[in-house]
Amino acid sequence: MAFENILVVCVGNICRSPIAAALLIDKFPQKNIDSAGLSAVVGHSADAKAQEVMRVDGLDMSDHVAKQIDEALVTTADLILTMSVNQTRWIEEQWPHCRGKTFRIGHWLDKDIADPYQHEKSVFETTRQDIIDSLEAWYDKIG
Repeated sequence: MAFENILVVCVGNICRSPIAAALLIDKFPQKNIDSAGLSAVVGHSADAKAQEVMRVDGLDMSDHVAKQIDEALVTTADLILTMSVNQTRWIEEQWPHCRGKTFRIGHWLDKDIADPYQHEKSVFETTRQDIIDSLEAWYDKIG
């Protein structure tokens, strides 16, 4: 089964989920890929350090606008990727119909992605690499 509508989720929707969404859009430009936050910093752009570490890959996140996760986003998604076990659990408790399509991005590596918010650039670089490593295991499943 190919996933056509992918939602990537973190807390604020300004660091981890925009990074993961940008990488997925770059890999699968034909798919509908979106991101949102559980407690989104609604209306804000991606964190400046997140944008900086993504420019290494030639990816521009300057047009990102943070938004709050909602029923419409989770219902549309074929696959919801979170950054932690707790985020997956929270989504499944809010929307029980999301069980079975909500997974940690680091599911195949048994890894949570640490939040780099308000840390130095090196933490953002580690987060970026952890997301890249985690996504590699998803690519053949996403199709």
